[in-house]
Amino acid sequence: MNTNENLIKTLYTSFQQKDYATLRNCYDDKAVFSDTIFPNLNANEVRNMWEMLLSRGKDLTLEFKNIVANDKNGSAEWIATYTFSGTGNKVINHIKADFEFENGKITKHTEHFDFYTWARQALGYMGFFLGWTTYLHQKVQKTANENLKKFINKK
Repeated sequence: MNTNENLIKTLYTSFQQKDYATLRNCYDDKAVFSDTIFPNLNANEVRNMWEMLLSRGKDLTLEFKNIVANDKNGSAEWIATYTFSGTGNKVINHIKADFEFENGKITKHTEHFDFYTWARQALGYMGFFLGWTTYLHQKVQKTANENLKKFINKK
């Protein structure tokens, strides 16, 4: 494995072990993160997002595979399995991650997953009937970002 492949492996291994300090250190201070629920986070926000999710995800398990990286870019696939706290429903989320690197740190981290599939699992009937709508997508984003801001403000 090259240096950036090892960095991705360190990120996900830290995630598995709920090792916030090591996970935080994987990101450059100018890093940006974006996914379907948490778009456009800066380095401080993404570091806190992971800590928030890990501290709340009591039964969270994670598998990762297909790590590929060169000097500038990389990717991986991972599966998060957890109980969604809002409903108590079990979620198995398949995620594709893309990375950009500088100086041995992640500077850009973008994740892709199917929101409708996630919403059906996490939100049950509401996700089944409304998971394809912009309304529900925006409502979930707003709630998630409010939770992140509260988490950061408490620290």
